Amino acid sequence: MYSHRSPCSLGRALGQTGPFCPVAVSSSGAETPLPATPGSAHVRRSPCAAAGAGADRAFWPEQVVRRHILGSIVQSEGSYVESLKRVLQDYRNPLMEMEPKVLSARKCQAVFFRVKEILHCHSMFQIALSSRVAEWDATEKIGDLFVASFSKSMVLDVYSDYVNNFTNAMSIIKKACLTKPAFLEFLKDMLKNTPRGHPDRLSLQLALTELETLAEKLNEQKRLADQVAEIQQLTKSVSDRSSLNKLLTSGQRQLLLCETLTETVYGDRGQLIKSKERRVFLLSDMLVCANINFKPANHRGQLEISSLVPLGPKYVVKWNTALPQVQVVEVGQEGGSYDKDNVLIQHAGAKKASAAGQAQNKVYFGPPRLFQELQDLQKDLAVVEQITFLISTLHGTYQNLNMTVAQDWCLALQRLMRVKEEEIHSANKCRLRLLLPGKPDK
Repeated sequence: MYSHRSPCSLGRALGQTGPFCPVAVSSSGAETPLPATPGSAHVRRSPCAAAGAGADRAFWPEQVVRRHILGSIVQSEGSYVESLKRVLQDYRNPLMEMEPKVLSARKCQAVFFRVKEILHCHSMFQIALSSRVAEWDATEKIGDLFVASFSKSMVLDVYSDYVNNFTNAMSIIKKACLTKPAFLEFLKDMLKNTPRGHPDRLSLQLALTELETLAEKLNEQKRLADQVAEIQQLTKSVSDRSSLNKLLTSGQRQLLLCETLTETVYGDRGQLIKSKERRVFLLSDMLVCANINFKPANHRGQLEISSLVPLGPKYVVKWNTALPQVQVVEVGQEGGSYDKDNVLIQHAGAKKASAAGQAQNKVYFGPPRLFQELQDLQKDLAVVEQITFLISTLHGTYQNLNMTVAQDWCLALQRLMRVKEEEIHSANKCRLRLLLPGKPDK
């Protein structure tokens, strides 16, 4: 794969490492046992690699580890470059050339925007990496290559354009995957403008019925195919020897629903213990909750390049239980707040009753981010109330430091708190609270 790579470099060296068999190789190719020294580990090297180094040599443990890491870098980069090539050769080029076109040339360019440039950047890096591997025995340097390759403004510009366009590209792909025939709408318009008694009207009605039936069948097939794909992804994340794997591969269970939800766990006093985005699978006789390995966006809604090419299983199963053992405690909550044993939300520095203190008997079970923002506003209001009290004790008069301004601050924070509470109340309507065997309240 690497044209600049020496046939006697990393691959052979990694294949012949053996820290428990200290052997040196002379320039003539003869192997000579080396005495073991305290705190060191020797590695057998190929004759070619030793000859390239120009002298007998043994490897320290750190050198062995560095060689293995270098091998992983080479393998990872090669796999990434091949994936980029496959995207262009197997997807982009056929879509550009096929007739009739599934995507217009403009949409094709949007879907594969900057992929060609990314491939060019990594192809150049791969060539430089192969050259560095060939001379590894002499230099053992790799850091400067990464600096030289990825500190270029071109790399930042290319990846920025790709990441910023990713959502648009996925939207185009999803629209193109719609199984409803586009000309169905045209036939409806044609039928509307075809008067009764026209010889084409009956044929149009039959054609419209056939196409609608076809669209329903295609959508159902796509739904079933998506279910099978999700079950396969879920099965990959489970050990072959586990009982769950046997249940999933038995073919006796049907996936009824699969959704991405936010799992929140609360303590005995109603406090939030943890919150995590999960993938929940509702099967015909069991409920499975899995962690999502592939996350195209972080908590700020920003795409992360490392997540665009997921490695390993898509899901990691966290728990599963039979449906008869799942107890539905609550579905939604119109009020949005939940009183439980007068649980208090403590306010730092609060010294007197206030509007912030009036909300202390409520525990909010909305999304953790909104809940944290509400708590921050409550703490800020408590601090501003302290400032207001201190301002009232001033003897002099100062511009922008008086009771009117301080009270305006309090009113503004109270308005923000009401808005945040309404957001939490709205989010709570979509909340499902379950009680699982052997699990905390979820």
